[in-house]
Amino acid sequence: MSKEMLNALDALEAEKGVSKEIVIEALEAALVSAYKRHYGQAQNVVVEFEQKKGNIHVYAVKEVTEEVMDSQLEVSLKDALLINPAYEIGDTIRFEVTPKDFGRIAAQTAKQVILQRVREAERDIIYNEFSAYEKDIMQGIVERQDHRYIYVNLGKIEAVLSKQDQMPNEFYQPHDRIKVYVARVEKSSKGPQVFVSRSHPDLLRRLFEQEVPEVYDGIVEIISIAREAGDRSKIAVHSMDENIDPVGTCVGPKGQRVQAIVNELKGENMDIVEWNDDPAIYIANALNPAQVVDVIFDPTNSKACTVVVPDYQLSLAIGKRGQNARLAAKLTGFKIDIKSESDMASFYEQEAEKSDEIIASDMTADDYENMEFNEAETEALEEAEAVEEAEVVEETE
Repeated sequence: MSKEMLNALDALEAEKGVSKEIVIEALEAALVSAYKRHYGQAQNVVVEFEQKKGNIHVYAVKEVTEEVMDSQLEVSLKDALLINPAYEIGDTIRFEVTPKDFGRIAAQTAKQVILQRVREAERDIIYNEFSAYEKDIMQGIVERQDHRYIYVNLGKIEAVLSKQDQMPNEFYQPHDRIKVYVARVEKSSKGPQVFVSRSHPDLLRRLFEQEVPEVYDGIVEIISIAREAGDRSKIAVHSMDENIDPVGTCVGPKGQRVQAIVNELKGENMDIVEWNDDPAIYIANALNPAQVVDVIFDPTNSKACTVVVPDYQLSLAIGKRGQNARLAAKLTGFKIDIKSESDMASFYEQEAEKSDEIIASDMTADDYENMEFNEAETEALEEAEAVEEAEVVEETE
């Protein structure tokens, strides 16, 4: 080994960012194994790498004992005192045992260690770089696909897009440029693995941050997102500034801002609604474009409510295959039951009838006798009683 090795380590540190000290430490550990493997030695050895000259030395480490039981691991106190009178029992002495041809083995081992460390360093660099993009969006190029994944080139690494993270209305072809949401970055035995998504709700959040400066600056806040990827989404927004309309800001002049996002998501419909700290108003806004007459909260469940809409708005409020109601429930976190005005009127009538029946069934004969009637009702009752008595007399005769 020579100064050429030191120069190579310096260049490696400068180009790849691999610390020279880390490589030397790994090299010394590898050379210990290489020495024992090639020379069949079982003694304790250490390898030292001279960072000034690039030379490598192998030392056998032996413990000073009164009586030697294993000459490869121990040295007698008598022999130790001949080396240095200061040695005592329990001390360790290093004896250089560097073989003459160890340079060739060291060079081969160094090559393997350096290549391994370079690969590990490159993996760490890539992992650190892309873990910084976790929960953010990146633009990539579709390269290929198999039965499990679509592989997206992000530059230094190939990310994977699983089937559940794909949008059902999209077809991906090689060389297509797409924006993806970096869902997670994991370390694996084969290097960093980046998982991306096109269906994640937070993809919408990041796209709005790109298109709407007020969202990026925090003036307009996205409170909640409910998304059925590729079909329809609802976004609840709130403005920190009373003078700014959050919905209009996100829609943009002539709908340009939201249209850019719709185009990126291949025509996915967007409902942008205003968040309100009053749950009734918030739920009514979430069911947009349907009109809401009333919101009745369930007294037994704080997260359930019944929404009353005009008869002609019922189908609009529910939406195709229940989509509008389903997204509104996801957006607000409430279980929403939608009823028309006529259904609610019938419901109230039935409840009133049930209430009257319960009251009537609970009344006793004394309750009927004690009931107060007006003059007309009293005369009618007297006539009915007289007729009933006459019929009883006729039957008796």
